[in-house]
Amino acid sequence: MRIVTQPVQAEEIIKKSRFIGLLYPCATELDAKRLLARQYQTWPDASHIVYAYRIQTDKGLVCRFNDAGEPSGTAGKPVFQHLEGKQLINALLIVVRYFGGIKLGTGGLTRAYGNAARKVIEQAGIIDYMPMVEVTLTLDYRQLQSLEYQLKQLGGTMINQQFGEKVACRVCVPEEQQEKLCELFQ
Repeated sequence: MRIVTQPVQAEEIIKKSRFIGLLYPCATELDAKRLLARQYQTWPDASHIVYAYRIQTDKGLVCRFNDAGEPSGTAGKPVFQHLEGKQLINALLIVVRYFGGIKLGTGGLTRAYGNAARKVIEQAGIIDYMPMVEVTLTLDYRQLQSLEYQLKQLGGTMINQQFGEKVACRVCVPEEQQEKLCELFQ
């Protein structure tokens, strides 16, 4: 599985219709819905705002797509297939269409939406998905420097520190490194 690192936009004109591809990283289905609602405000006069998303949750993968008034299967599904084909998760892919006056037919629509999706994905920064977990540790002050070093080595980050008799640290590490970190600082 892979994720998008930052929002991307790409555009093309096909037979006078304008297709604007937008790709956003989003961590939850609620984030995807909020981003989508914002697009209706950003492009209020668009003919169609087609979307697809794949969000990894605790309960599994949530997948949705919508044709937005285009003939069934000609818009949302081709957009979704590009997300799925690139194994992208936690991503919302939107294609905004401004109708140019020339009908494309069902095959033409499928190709146009698919091409817009492909084009924006090609321009995106994509990295491998690495599930992260939060770990809480209680350390002596002398262990703090060692923890900071190990976090860098393991690809983790410090979230919070509270100083008292001991140091209570909340850190975020790749799930596969959780056991190793806990062994180091028992």
